[in-house]
Amino acid sequence: MRTVDVVEVRPLEGYRLYLKFEDGVEGEVDVRGLVPFEGVSAPLQNPACFAEVRVVADPGTVGWPNGADLDPDVLYAKVTGKRIAI
Repeated sequence: MRTVDVVEVRPLEGYRLYLKFEDGVEGEVDVRGLVPFEGVSAPLQNPACFAEVRVVADPGTVGWPNGADLDPDVLYAKVTGKRIAI
């Protein structure tokens, strides 16, 4: 699967993100199901910190000011229900 860039992100309640991808696909992802809130992701437990999410143009994903980010292929797979090609 080719990486499809995230072009829009909005934080939602319950550690969820609304995502829109460059191909028009959009949906929600529960971040709690993707990463443990430890290490670089530990600060994301704070709702104010979690709400600072933004699009990171290179590599086309989402991230936070503390350096935490998420794999765009994983996000796309979660939104579409398609498996990641390895």
